[in-house]
Amino acid sequence: MKLAVVGGGSTYTPELIDGFARLRDTLPIGELVLVDPAAERLELVGGLARRIFAKQGHPGRIVTTSDLDAGVEGADAVLLQLRVGGQAARQEDETWPLECGCVGQETTGAGGLAKALRTVPVVLDIAERVHRTNPDAWIIDFTNPVGIVTRALLQAGHKAVGLCNVAIGFQRKFAGMLGVAPVDIHLDHVGLNHLTWETGVRLGGPEGENVLPKLLAEHGDAIAGDLRLPRTVVDRLGVVPSYYLRYYYAHDEVVRELGTKPSRAAEVAEMERQLLKMYGDPALDEKPELLAKRGGAYYSEAAVDLAASLLGGGGSPYQVVNTYNRGTLPFLPDDAVIEVQAAVGHKGATPLAVPPVDPLYAGLMANVTAYEDLALEAALRGGRDRVFRALLAHPLIGQYAYADDLTDRLIAHNREHLAWA
Repeated sequence: MKLAVVGGGSTYTPELIDGFARLRDTLPIGELVLVDPAAERLELVGGLARRIFAKQGHPGRIVTTSDLDAGVEGADAVLLQLRVGGQAARQEDETWPLECGCVGQETTGAGGLAKALRTVPVVLDIAERVHRTNPDAWIIDFTNPVGIVTRALLQAGHKAVGLCNVAIGFQRKFAGMLGVAPVDIHLDHVGLNHLTWETGVRLGGPEGENVLPKLLAEHGDAIAGDLRLPRTVVDRLGVVPSYYLRYYYAHDEVVRELGTKPSRAAEVAEMERQLLKMYGDPALDEKPELLAKRGGAYYSEAAVDLAASLLGGGGSPYQVVNTYNRGTLPFLPDDAVIEVQAAVGHKGATPLAVPPVDPLYAGLMANVTAYEDLALEAALRGGRDRVFRALLAHPLIGQYAYADDLTDRLIAHNREHLAWA
């Protein structure tokens, strides 16, 4: 089996490699190709990747290349984990929206739109090149904003599934609180990428006992603390929102906080400098502890599980993925991309039935879906007016003066990545 990772020079990659090595019986990889245009980074990451495989006795071969076409040729699956513009672009995404009094974040709000505009054309080009060399390959998208990027891939006719690590993070956390194995936890996970709620936590499978009330009663303080929301808010909701919901539920508070400390991009850039220095140490043959602070916890387990199921192996029968709605949430269009539990196999992902969704959550999902429609149109067709319309539709913006100002700033900060600008 051959897998290719586009963006293989990312400091995330050793997390992925560690999962491939530990879970090789689930996903037996014969050849793993790390593809990245940043040759120096790629060599550091590739060297550590080979040492991790060697230490854990993995027989697979790891290849590094800057040649995309050669790297993906013959691949059974291609994982996308790229960042167009690098950490420098992320720093800007997290900065200029704050100048207008809006959240500065890499996947949400105006910064998230900027990332989508930079990313969608690049990802579609990569996918077309994958299709030319191997039309049967699956594309697993971990590139943010995952919902918009996955929708672009699916609308273009590619075999694609989107992946996020929020759900597996909750699964592992809840399993620890309950003292059970993660495999025994099934989440009633519903929403859009980075806009989700855990409406149930079931033991043993989709029909198992819902222990969410028990979790909230016994561990509500810890759960609310992780979300950085008041315990009273979580209790009143009766569900566990993704931590991204804090940008909506406490927008002004978040904006004030972000204005008083270094950006997350700056923190990550410093971590990446340290990590790359570590990766260059020929004695290092395991992922360093610092990597856990970089983000992407459990990404490797989720990626292995999904790839194994798509390629006909031993992955879990049910997984949280991003895929077409197709009537699962009747208040959204069929071609909206939702993030829910799905049955995953070699033919792709089929969402499980979802009970009626509370209007408190359905309304926000519908609003953000409308924004994502307009965001994708702007990413595919360009133009200032399309950018403005997407920003005006976003529930974190929604005022024409803000949308106008943010549009000008977005274009000014991203001109080199926008062919139409």
